[in-house]
Amino acid sequence: MAVDTTAQSLTWTYLDGDWHEGNVPIMRARTHALWLGSSVFDGARWFEGVAPDLDLHSERVNRSARALGLEPTMSTEQIVELTKEGLKKFDGNTAVYIRPMYWAEHGGYMSVPADPTSTRFSLSLFEVPMIASNGFSVTLSPFRRPSMECMPTDAKAGCLYPNNGRAIMEAKQRGFDNCLTRDLLGNVCETGTSNIFLVKDGQVSTPAANGSFLAGITRARVMDLLLGYGFKTKEQTISMEDVLQADEIFSTGNHSKVVPIIRVEDRDLQAGPIGKKAKELYWEWAHDTR
Repeated sequence: MAVDTTAQSLTWTYLDGDWHEGNVPIMRARTHALWLGSSVFDGARWFEGVAPDLDLHSERVNRSARALGLEPTMSTEQIVELTKEGLKKFDGNTAVYIRPMYWAEHGGYMSVPADPTSTRFSLSLFEVPMIASNGFSVTLSPFRRPSMECMPTDAKAGCLYPNNGRAIMEAKQRGFDNCLTRDLLGNVCETGTSNIFLVKDGQVSTPAANGSFLAGITRARVMDLLLGYGFKTKEQTISMEDVLQADEIFSTGNHSKVVPIIRVEDRDLQAGPIGKKAKELYWEWAHDTR
């Protein structure tokens, strides 16, 4: 049987000591991760000649692996150097998604954990443009984010993302680009793909990290940059009423960094000055790290 190695965009993957072009197969029918979800990944970005916080993303994938009971096989430094090597295979005109991943090849039957000694690693780089900077719309999702008691929310684990996927799919069916998700107590925590910031009367706030969602690397970086500019971000419990009354809303995430939210339900918003400043500060900082 011929192996289909086509990909949706230009892709290079490091696997088993070498680089391979295309969507190379990495799992088999009895691979524990394919069957029982024992995989973790991280996402960094290369754009305009820079890969901001690449070291932090590389470090986090190792933490995620340990949290899921896997055994990291690469150091942070090795992942960073491999990424720099792989990026040379691209023409530099399109943004590249950087995805290191660990998964368990072997493990027990059903509820028995993965075998940490069977942990494997891949690093996949592929071209994906950033979303439009003019912003996106959101609606409140009926689906909730799990707590740590329910799912391994202390890891960026692959098994968490089908829930995000169905939330976004449901929102799109209702005519929105994305959605807002809540935790099990009903507090707003993030969009289906990114962290959120609200601005009300000049005060910046973001949902407090409570273990139900990924408090992202870009989120922390933007908070630090805003603080240096004079805007202290308040981490707090946020309700849907808070969202609907906000003067401006913007999101942060690895995929497209800082993007305004321009519609919530039937309320239209404009990209606000603090969100614009956050993006400006992030771009300046990112290019200074070149």
